[in-house]
Amino acid sequence: MENLDQIVARAQAEFLAAADAAQLEQAKARYLGKSGCISELFKALGKLSAEDKKSAGAPINQAKQTVEAALEARREALKAAQLEAQLAAEALDVTLPGRGNPQGGLHPVTRTLERIEALFRSIGFDVADGPEIETDWHNFTALNTPEKHPARSMHDTFYIENAPEVLLRTHTSPVQIRYMQAHVERHRGAAVMPPIRIIAPGRVYRVDSDATHSPMFHQVEGLWVGEGVSFADLKGVVADFLRSFFETDELSVRFRPSFFPFTEPSAEIDVGFISGALKGRWLEIAGCGMVHPNVLRHGGVDPERYTGFAFGFGPDRLAMLRYGVNDLRLFFEGDLRFLSQFR
Repeated sequence: MENLDQIVARAQAEFLAAADAAQLEQAKARYLGKSGCISELFKALGKLSAEDKKSAGAPINQAKQTVEAALEARREALKAAQLEAQLAAEALDVTLPGRGNPQGGLHPVTRTLERIEALFRSIGFDVADGPEIETDWHNFTALNTPEKHPARSMHDTFYIENAPEVLLRTHTSPVQIRYMQAHVERHRGAAVMPPIRIIAPGRVYRVDSDATHSPMFHQVEGLWVGEGVSFADLKGVVADFLRSFFETDELSVRFRPSFFPFTEPSAEIDVGFISGALKGRWLEIAGCGMVHPNVLRHGGVDPERYTGFAFGFGPDRLAMLRYGVNDLRLFFEGDLRFLSQFR
């Protein structure tokens, strides 16, 4: 029995060296398992007399109890270490401020489009839309720009591969053709066609990209067709809209002769600011003109009886002027440092 102290010491050392529960159970088996060294000592007692069993069994039993206590102590230590590691991994720093749920906001171009729509609705215009993937006929031919017309070179266009008659629209003017055709069909047989007053906001696409252009941008085109519609009406609508949009009557508006294949006569619209950062400057803001008779015919409207005007604004540029932004690309880069200013 002289080696009992060595067995206990060895068991205690192996239990302390166990890095996890699996290693600890393996060490336990070597001492307390069915074939463990302490279990073997108990088996050897069967060969002794009753008197010897009593004297030899007491120290073996004491050694077993010491080993079991060391085993249980190591089990508790491993559980505590595991819990401590789990708590450290899942710890919450309660000193941090709450994250909260920050509110989002509308994109500045979206705000501008909503403002434009509201202003035109207030003077009797409806909002119309159409497909962004258009046919060549609606995008060019119906707008008095037939194949090989030199004005087509003004539009660097995205065509659909293997579908030469299909393209990403280069302006929202095709909506005017589609709306006129539907309007005429709806009122076919009426003595007088009700006037058409619409704006067509939406995304358009051209192969162009620099500090002031983007391959995808927005347009808002307007159309008013009816009996007796004149250039004077066009000037009144445009001037009223611009002064309302910029919230100032101190705004000069001028019309310069220009050329567009779908209007005749045509004009560029410039605005002159009387005060503020843009004081004394004239800026080109839009194009406009009286709708060409060929365009009216393609829309199903009789140009001998009805006249109309059309105009086109760039909402992105209007947003730049309204918010003082000097690079168009900022609107489309998704930088939250920029966009959060408009929240």
